[in-house]
Amino acid sequence: MSLENMRDWVGRTRTVEDFAAPFPVLALIATFDEKDPDPKLGDVLPPLWHWLYFLEAAPQSKLGPDGHGERGDFLPPVTLPRRMWAGSRFVFDGKPLRIGQTIRRSSRIKSVEPKAGSSGAMVFVTVEHTVSGPDGPSFVEEHDIVYREAAKPGEKQREPKPAPKDATWSKTIDATPPLLFRFSALTFNGHRIHYDQPYVTGTEGYPGLIVHGPLMGMVQIELARRSNPGKVVRSFEFRALAPVFAGAAFSVHARREADGGVSTWIADRNGGLAQQGRVTFQ
Repeated sequence: MSLENMRDWVGRTRTVEDFAAPFPVLALIATFDEKDPDPKLGDVLPPLWHWLYFLEAAPQSKLGPDGHGERGDFLPPVTLPRRMWAGSRFVFDGKPLRIGQTIRRSSRIKSVEPKAGSSGAMVFVTVEHTVSGPDGPSFVEEHDIVYREAAKPGEKQREPKPAPKDATWSKTIDATPPLLFRFSALTFNGHRIHYDQPYVTGTEGYPGLIVHGPLMGMVQIELARRSNPGKVVRSFEFRALAPVFAGAAFSVHARREADGGVSTWIADRNGGLAQQGRVTFQ
């Protein structure tokens, strides 16, 4: 399909509702190995934990080769085979969501743009989500998806630049296959790059299972907000720079800035910069 035809998808919308049940929150607390109390009805849902809801449930017969639902329904039918989460941006300017509420997500295809990179052709699709509770809109999220060409024979991963070493707070996370499995299960993510070793190495050309981009986004904002108790998150953004592979620990870092904001980043097993982000508070 031509790029011009794919741009016909710009402006398409979809709205879904869900019930913010307590169990997914309890399960993510366990997955992140936190010591939080058991969630109860009425508790505030932390920023980004809405990813436990509004889950895509494509029929098994409608899955593509990568384990995602087939393209061409809501998302445009981009033919490039490799798909990655490139980044997200959030603005929290409404009342927070709470466990036990009926919540709604209204989505719109904001843009479809081709780009050329060192590995070949790419297409970036940006989706805007407005997430609401009973009191109206709670926040707006923009999600960037990148589609890439198939891996070329002998293609090697480019080495990321070194991550900063001046963090105010840091945490190490062991990227085990069970961690990836649990996060995939909680977000109903069928993408085979997170659990299918023969597929990710043989078809997509990566050296191992890939840690989820949103998982690394979540641990960034978790470190920032837990290190600043009493403050309310106003905005958050993160951008993927390089993949992180399972089988070894990676680290999440946050640095207090002079303007009151917090810079965040992920360092891979070798200290390379894999993601970077920023949190502001109100």
